[in-house]
Amino acid sequence: MTGFALNEKLGMKRLKVFSTSARMRAFFIFTFTFLISHFSFLICTAQNVQQRYDNFFLEAIVQREKGNSDAAFDLLRHCVDIDSTRSEAYFYLAQYYGALKQKDKMLGMMKKAVDLEPDNTTYLETLANVYISQRQYAEGIEMLERLYDKSRERDEVLGMLVQLYEQQQDYDNAIRTLNRLETLEGKSERLSFAKSSLFTQKGDKKAAISEMKKLADQYPHDNNYRCLYGNTLYVNGQQKKALAIYHEILKDDPDNRNAQMAMLAHYNEQHDSAAANRLIEEILLNKQSSTEDRVTLMRQVIGESERSGGDSTRVLQLFHRMLDLPQSDADMALFCATYMNLKKMPKDSIGAVLEKAIQIAPDNAAARLQLVSYAWQNEDRDKVIALCKEARQYNPDEMAFYYYQGIAYYQNSQLDEALDAFQNGIGVITQQSDPAIVSDFYAVMGDIMHQKGMDREAYAAYDSCLQWKDDNIACLNNYAYYLSIKGEQLDKAEQMSYRTIKAEPKNATYLDTYAWILFMQKRYSEARIYIDQTLQNDSDTSAVLLEHAGDIYYHVGDTDKALVFWQQSLDRAVAGNDKEIQGPRRQVLIRKIKLKKYLKE
Repeated sequence: MTGFALNEKLGMKRLKVFSTSARMRAFFIFTFTFLISHFSFLICTAQNVQQRYDNFFLEAIVQREKGNSDAAFDLLRHCVDIDSTRSEAYFYLAQYYGALKQKDKMLGMMKKAVDLEPDNTTYLETLANVYISQRQYAEGIEMLERLYDKSRERDEVLGMLVQLYEQQQDYDNAIRTLNRLETLEGKSERLSFAKSSLFTQKGDKKAAISEMKKLADQYPHDNNYRCLYGNTLYVNGQQKKALAIYHEILKDDPDNRNAQMAMLAHYNEQHDSAAANRLIEEILLNKQSSTEDRVTLMRQVIGESERSGGDSTRVLQLFHRMLDLPQSDADMALFCATYMNLKKMPKDSIGAVLEKAIQIAPDNAAARLQLVSYAWQNEDRDKVIALCKEARQYNPDEMAFYYYQGIAYYQNSQLDEALDAFQNGIGVITQQSDPAIVSDFYAVMGDIMHQKGMDREAYAAYDSCLQWKDDNIACLNNYAYYLSIKGEQLDKAEQMSYRTIKAEPKNATYLDTYAWILFMQKRYSEARIYIDQTLQNDSDTSAVLLEHAGDIYYHVGDTDKALVFWQQSLDRAVAGNDKEIQGPRRQVLIRKIKLKKYLKE
């Protein structure tokens, strides 16, 4: 082979080698470029998913704050479709499924949120509460234990665990949890008593007693802890030791409430009524006894009294002896009054106790209202006024006192004072006020204003009355009647009056008003029908009613009967000195009879 040929051959090989190397380099460049492009695409896609999730989640929260629950719910579900690895949407969806009573879905959503973010204490606490609400206590305990591991300062979590362990009768873990609490808070009566109780439930009497002994030994001069130790001995079968402790305490401190109550429980258990009654009196008359203890014991005394025949003598003696002592509140006086009321005792006797109650607590509205009620029943309007006047100083927002004071003034014909009381009472009316009472407020105000010649103000008061209670029958009648007297708004008057006779078809006053309105509308035949019904249902026919009957009969053409009614009206007015038919009106009535014809006033 020639040298040229050899070189040519070698040159071909070099070309082939070069070509392979170039292809590899091109492939690597292409692959690198593709991978960079692909990763860039993935990064952009992830960023896009995150942005879309965030946008939808933010809008869900906005709709939630606006109260648009349906929109928020749909948006949150879409968030989960966009990115199922984010916990927030599951947390809020759990709340909506809870509101929809879909318990399984609520639980599933919360479990998913916790799985995605296991260190989130809000999620752990919420899931624990969901488990507990669904009576899955073991799972709830697990979540609370995890929660406490994350938040060691949350002593209330330990408190919940104690309750759950006790509910599950897992006394060992309950006691272990109390020990953890004791490490945080230090030894205390509450924790020691709880542990002792758990030991008792577990059946470990020795440990129960030991726990309370530790507390008593830690505070050797505290009789209350000594008494708790005695109580633990007592319930765990060591009654002699317990009684010895009680006696030691009472020797050192004769008025010790806890030891006294423990001894009382012992006497009751032994059915030693004589000893129990002696001790009850000691406790009731002990100045250091609380109202709560006295009420509790008096209920026991009353119960025994009722079981043995209901003789109230001893009960009342105890009440009065207690009330002779200084009182920190009015509870005992009110309890006494309640008992006397149940025994149907005289109201003046009950009233004396209620008077004592408001001496002790002048702002006690209930006691004063009861006194107002008694004074009202006795028609002692001056006392009603005095009680309400004083009450307004202590209970300025109590509407009832303005009402009763106003009514009492009104019945005493003290119109200005009555109006003042009602107008002041309006100032304390709120949307929560009793509509019936507020309606009566305005109704009586309207009556007063009409009597004072303030017709425009009276009509406004009646309108307010009917806004609060549109079926206030007395107001409807008076409003309609006063409009008819003035000859104003007769159609409105007729509609209001008709409602009254539909409500009370045999009420002579309402029937008379309706008949008179028909008369004013010149519907004379209809008016006669209703005036006849009025006369049939009226047991004490007034001069005004008789005059109305005469006017109506005159206009239906029965002059003779009209004259009879007019004469009866005049006779009744003269005999009873009727205030409504006097002066010019009486003169018109006399002229009607004389001229035998209807005359307007």
